[in-house]
Amino acid sequence: MTKITDSMRKYSSKVVDGIETAPARSMLRAVGFTDDDFNKPQIGIASTWANVTPCNMHINKLAEEAEKGANAAGGKALIFNTITVSDGIANGTEGMKYSLVSREVIADSIETVVGCEGFDGVVAVGGCDKNMPGCMIGLARLNRPAIFVYGGTIKPGAGHTDIISVFEAVGQYAKGELDLIEMKQIEETAIPGPGSCGGMYTANTMASAIEALGMSLPGSSAQDATSTDKESDCFRAGQQVLELLAHDIKPRDIMTRKAFENAIRVVIALAGSTNGVLHLLAMAHAVGVDLTLEDFTEIGKTTPVLADLRPSGKYMMSELVAIGGIQPLMKRLLDAGLLHGDALTVTGKTLAENLANVGDYPADQDIIRPFSNPIKKDSHLVILHGNLSPTGSVAKITGKEGLRFEGSARVYHGEEAALAGILNGDVIAGDVIVIRYEGPKGGPGMREMLSPTSAIIGKGLGKDVALITDGRFSGGSHGFVVGHITPEAFEGGPIALVENGDKITIDAETRKISVDISDVVLAQRRNSWKQPAPLYTRGVLAKYAKLVSSASEGAVTDK
Repeated sequence: MTKITDSMRKYSSKVVDGIETAPARSMLRAVGFTDDDFNKPQIGIASTWANVTPCNMHINKLAEEAEKGANAAGGKALIFNTITVSDGIANGTEGMKYSLVSREVIADSIETVVGCEGFDGVVAVGGCDKNMPGCMIGLARLNRPAIFVYGGTIKPGAGHTDIISVFEAVGQYAKGELDLIEMKQIEETAIPGPGSCGGMYTANTMASAIEALGMSLPGSSAQDATSTDKESDCFRAGQQVLELLAHDIKPRDIMTRKAFENAIRVVIALAGSTNGVLHLLAMAHAVGVDLTLEDFTEIGKTTPVLADLRPSGKYMMSELVAIGGIQPLMKRLLDAGLLHGDALTVTGKTLAENLANVGDYPADQDIIRPFSNPIKKDSHLVILHGNLSPTGSVAKITGKEGLRFEGSARVYHGEEAALAGILNGDVIAGDVIVIRYEGPKGGPGMREMLSPTSAIIGKGLGKDVALITDGRFSGGSHGFVVGHITPEAFEGGPIALVENGDKITIDAETRKISVDISDVVLAQRRNSWKQPAPLYTRGVLAKYAKLVSSASEGAVTDK
């Protein structure tokens, strides 16, 4: 057990020592403090519990396990809540504009509570797409001893289904491949209980990235939400934050340049979400690490895609959990010289030390491919530049979609119009669907285009059309898709100037995205372009639109 010393109470001592702090002690007595507790380090447990989504409906119990662990190790834990939203519920609606915004609200709220209350250390428990990077950004800003705990993955629904099965069923129904009864059966059984979406979508991508970054305990990213392993993970995290306090190990000691390179490698090997690019850029900004889109390109050149996981593959996260999670994969990457083994982690040990005794996967598994037979020899996260995206965009191309697409632009202002065009048959083979004014400022909020991409797959057009946008994608999106196009349309980026019928070329091998019109014509169109009026002039969306940076910089609000 950690030896508790006064020096560990760096922040909480300011609110419990001395006659002048009697009011603070009185307040704390009311929430359960005893005299002995005033001499212990105070540990904040940031819980993202809410009943608005199955991803987070169980996190109150996990937060209580972290509280028990911190108390057992000699600290005094206090649980507080921050918000979460549900992308799966909001997708395809105006409400989805609040999703990426929630990342900033969560980071701000954790920073606010911990800073105000004077906690000495923090355990943050997150379970859905935005609350994970939101927690990490908050912890990074505070730079107090801290650990992140993932809430865990959901179990598969009936017939090996998940939330993406429901989105794609909409397209299958529109095509006539499903009747209403069949569609309702999928809808009723795809989400069986607590946990984050079951494929290598954004939640599991970010959980894996955070473990590779060194900010979660080994194994945290690959556990079922309702398992005893997950409860133990939370308890041990509560204990371990006291060890971090004792050795004065803080997030900025762990979240180094090498750590971010490790995280990028793991995300690529797992065929992770494009949102991983956006969030890792934002997390690096929070700790002052210089990370750019070009780093994803350079690291991606030597990192293969090895995991056959949904959405582009066939397996779910729970099946990867059953064969050992991501630890054996990380051991393989380390042995191949692709990870920095000397990177520090929240165990107080290096990554190499954590992985030293990790065994390999079972010989008969085919979820994680060997280096000799990768799904793709280099990254599926392809950073594209060109006259359509001078400052960069992000494509998710596993190779199954092909590596090059040429087609005619079919332009839509906003997601709703594009979805209608796909479902009613306006979109045909050979089209490049252009969805614009969905960027961080223009949306505002940079909605995910999950409904349109799922409808494309459901209608059987996955290999026949491409989709580009200044919005972003769900981790469940697949097909020939390019998002995060910058500069965005609202700022007069070239995507705002594309017209129906323009020829667009997307080339993953040369990493170019271009529209086949001259610079002269582009300049003429730009001269006649007028910036639309903001859609929101008050409230959180208006504030976000005024503060947010480009997606190529992580869409942060404090740059």
